[in-house]
Amino acid sequence: MSLITHGMTRILNYIWRGWFILLAFIFIILFTIPVLLLSIKEKHFKYAYIFIWLFCVIMFFGMGFRYELIRKTKEKLDKNLQYIFIANHTSTLDIMLMAVLHPHHPVCFIGKAELAKIPIFGILYRRIAILVDRKSPRSRAEVYRKAAEKMKHGQNIVIFPEGGVPDDSSIVLENFKDGAFILSTKHHFPIAVYTFVGLKEMFPFDNGKGYPGKVKVFLNKIMEPTFVEEMKDKCYIEIKKTLEENNI
Repeated sequence: MSLITHGMTRILNYIWRGWFILLAFIFIILFTIPVLLLSIKEKHFKYAYIFIWLFCVIMFFGMGFRYELIRKTKEKLDKNLQYIFIANHTSTLDIMLMAVLHPHHPVCFIGKAELAKIPIFGILYRRIAILVDRKSPRSRAEVYRKAAEKMKHGQNIVIFPEGGVPDDSSIVLENFKDGAFILSTKHHFPIAVYTFVGLKEMFPFDNGKGYPGKVKVFLNKIMEPTFVEEMKDKCYIEIKKTLEENNI
């Protein structure tokens, strides 16, 4: 690729990322008040989730993405049950995609406390996520209680068990943290295991790279709670195997 072509590609990518910011700004402004009003009581969160889900749909498809759901298990999600959803984490859009996949299972994210400081977005973020200060043992311990409480009110918890996006882009999958599996075994919630393929290249954290396209979503399995280490190992192996099968 010539320097001119490379430069033009990066410029177009910056414009495309600008469109992402514009979309997010417009719909955060439009949806913040309905979400805040409808999420005052936990039992009403399902109504607030309509706007949250719609926001994620607009962001995901509005950026030119689509997805193909590939089932590696015959099990299906039960509309009447709550789940812990896990997946590999490589992109900002992992969050949008997880909500897009679950119109009938209102999701709540475990998120970094510092994101609540972002103007306007932070107000909304406090209502749709359980905030955790990873440097505070007390804050980390509180996550389990808050997550269980939200699940009792019909919400489902999303946790990316790597604990963040790997700093080294050559790493296929970071080691998993215990959180999702402790929550599952402690409160007897099943884990739905997903693998996202494509977003690492299509919407990376480098704003000068990326392109719209089709993301592959694998539903690997739905796992009933057993033992923390056993579940963690099985989920890690399953996701890593799926990534390797798709040449990641």
